Formats: sequence, C-alpha cells, structure tokens
Amino acid sequence: MLHAIVLGAAAGGGFPQWNSAGPGCRRARAGDPAAPPRTQTSLAVSTDGRRWVLLNASPDLPAQLRATPALHPRPEGGAVRHSPIAAVVLTGAEVDTVAGLLSLRERHAFAVYGAEPSLAVLAENPIFGALDPALVPRRRLPLHEGLALRDAAEGDLGLRVEAFAVPGKVPLFLEEGGADPGRADDGETIGLRLSTGEGEALFFIPGCAAMTDALRERLRGAACVLFDGTLWRDDEMVRAGAGAKTGARMGHMSVDGPGGTLAAFEGLGVRRRVLIHLNNTNPVLLADSPERAAAEAAGWEVAEDGMELRL
Repeated sequence: MLHAIVLGAAAGGGFPQWNSAGPGCRRARAGDPAAPPRTQTSLAVSTDGRRWVLLNASPDLPAQLRATPALHPRPEGGAVRHSPIAAVVLTGAEVDTVAGLLSLRERHAFAVYGAEPSLAVLAENPIFGALDPALVPRRRLPLHEGLALRDAAEGDLGLRVEAFAVPGKVPLFLEEGGADPGRADDGETIGLRLSTGEGEALFFIPGCAAMTDALRERLRGAACVLFDGTLWRDDEMVRAGAGAKTGARMGHMSVDGPGGTLAAFEGLGVRRRVLIHLNNTNPVLLADSPERAAAEAAGWEVAEDGMELRL
C-alpha cells in the first residue's frame, strides 16, 4: 500500500502569509475554523510506514516534522540519532521546494533526487554543501523513465517514481532583472508518478503552467492526482492588491476559467482530485466560500496539512 501524508498544502509564504493582511489570512490568524492554517507544500510517502520519502523540502519542514509522528525519530539499537526520512524528491528548485533541505543537515544519511535543472541549482549554490555528499548523495531523476527510489545506502524503498516535465518556469531567483523569462518546458518544473510498482499510482504536480495533450493523456483514468491549485483566478493577486503578477506569469494555471484546472480535468476520469499549493489569496482555502463549494461540486478536494491518502 502506498501511504501519503500532506505535510503542507500552501504555496510559498504559507497561510496565513507572514506579511499579508488579506481577509483570508486575518481569519486564519483569528483561529476561524473555516480558515485553518497551512504550511508550504510538501508530501511524505511510504510503503511500509518505517521509511519515508519527502516530495519537496519546504522552508516549513522543521514544523512539519514536529507535527507528523510518523516522521519522528525512533531509538533503534540504542542509537540516539535516527530519522525515518530516507530520500527527498524535488519537483523544482524554487525556494519553497529546496530550502528545507538545509534543516536536514545534522549528518543524517538520505538521498536527494532531482531533474538536471534542479540539481544544477543545488550544485551552483555553495550553501547546500552543508549537506555532506558522503551522506547525502544527489541523484539525477531521468524524465519519462521509471526509477526505483533508494536510500543513501542503495536500499530499495519499495517505491517507483516516474518524473515528467510539465510547463513551468525557472526559479524566481534566477529571473534576470524581473523580466518575464517565458515558459520553461525542459524539466525546470516536473510532475511525479509514484507507485509500488504494481496497482494504482499517485500523481503529484504542485506546479503547472498549462494542461498539454501529453499531460492530459498521462493523467487519464488516474486513481489520485494532487494538482496545482495556486490561484482561483489568473489575476487574483492583482485584484486583491497582493502583487502585480498573474498566475500565468508565475508559472501556474488558475483553477477556474475556460483554461483552468476544473475545465482541463473534465472527462479525464481521475477518481480522486486534490488541489494543493494554495496561495494565501485563493478563496478556496475558506471552507465557507462560494469558490470552495464550486470546487467540491466539480469533484475536487482541497488539501489540508495532515491529510492522509492511501492507495
């Protein structure tokens, strides 16, 4: 059985975002039960409940580990140091996908997997040298090929992953002078298909700029897809006065609209559909919003921290 735990469901900055006085964030800070806080997006996946693979390492990782008993250290053989984290798989190299790696620097052995563009970002930034390569090997994740995930000592983790490029963009900190770098399709942003090698698979696609024909066919009939839910409307941040960028400029589809996620998934027969990577301005975060009702009416769930999925 494949067991997944949503460690964080929000986009960069979390919900409530530290510098946002938007209505949703104010409700979350006030403890409104219809606006539960969410940390930045990451998943933990396992087949045996003992060894876990993280999908992205968000800046909120330390808090996420404390909140998730399955990821707590266990005394084994009298050893003081232990962690069930055996590997980390990256879907990109934005700050909110890689910064949490630096919270895993206390000489624990695990493997890091990423597509070539993501590994290049780690290699070019010396701060990631804090992760001793003798303990934390970096492994290239080939695109469109199945791969058995292994821990740092090459132990089989019982999980197979297939990475595939999706439309996206380069990391924000690599943009030059604020100019729009345009869409990137060469592995800067990837989606993941995870399975035990038999039976059904879970798809994790927290960032996607557009639905392509190839992606549509890949997802057709899938058992479970966690998909980019960053913004409800493409110009949502502009309308809210929270920023000048549209979703398309940031490399994200909108949920609503003729080219949005709800429309793109119609007729695909995906049995369980979950919106994840939710920006603090997205009204779908609010359980009592019309947008939440519309998403649920279309057959979608909205991810929350601590949500568990089993296949």
